[in-house]
Amino acid sequence: MPIKNSELILNPDGSVYHLNLKPEHISDTIIFVGDQDRVEKITKHFDSVEFSTQKREFKTQTGYYQGKRLTVISTGIGPDNIDIVLNELDALVNIDLETRQPKEQLTSLNIIRIGTSGSLQSDIPVDAFLISTHGLDINGMLHFYQIDSISNPEVEEAFMAHTAWDKNKARPIVINNSKTLEKHFEGPDMYKGMTGTAGGFYGPQGRVLRLPLKDPLLNSKLDNFAFKTYRITNFEMETSVIYGLSKLLGHEALSLNAIIANRANGDFSVDPKKTVDHLISYALERIVTI
Repeated sequence: MPIKNSELILNPDGSVYHLNLKPEHISDTIIFVGDQDRVEKITKHFDSVEFSTQKREFKTQTGYYQGKRLTVISTGIGPDNIDIVLNELDALVNIDLETRQPKEQLTSLNIIRIGTSGSLQSDIPVDAFLISTHGLDINGMLHFYQIDSISNPEVEEAFMAHTAWDKNKARPIVINNSKTLEKHFEGPDMYKGMTGTAGGFYGPQGRVLRLPLKDPLLNSKLDNFAFKTYRITNFEMETSVIYGLSKLLGHEALSLNAIIANRANGDFSVDPKKTVDHLISYALERIVTI
């Protein structure tokens, strides 16, 4: 049965609703950035740009870097935006938009996030790079999907016990990255660790302005969590959902983090733009050989 118009919404020109993209507009290797202004900070390194569009915060450019066709797309901030971006990208490659039927032969995308993050550990300094080995989902968005096949109950149970997790909050989920992509991007100066993904920037990440927190000790509990080789190294707002939806949809995903703040030490990068630029160069050098 065809997918209903209300479920898969297309624009009058046949492009997917939010991203304003058609299948021919994207490559099979896609770089995610949060900030729309960061798209051109990446594509300025390209040999050529063949396509560009923007709708709302979703800016996309596709072109060639050292002979490899790449797409860069800005997702905006937060898990809800990732839900939009990943589902619509998957629709572009795995649903026939004419018949509105899923394709028999599915395509797996390579998705690399180049983002910023704050370290929770004193030994991971500002201006460092970090690969997210896992996403720790504490925002609840993935619970709307069937996630039993991608979760890690043993780690999740240990985390909930360690933090005395509030039963009124969504159950935390731990999701693995793409080990294939991890091996491709790892290096001697690259840190690794579990990345916490919050649903907000202030209270959900333990920041206090005028509103008191439900659990003011949560950040220190995150800092101190250890289970086998696991520890939580950093906090941001997208990685766990990128990992979760990619696993469920059959895509390969990796999150690369430029550490621009250290919450444990109270430090912030003197030149965060330079740090991000260095991570972009690092990522592009490796993307061309995927």
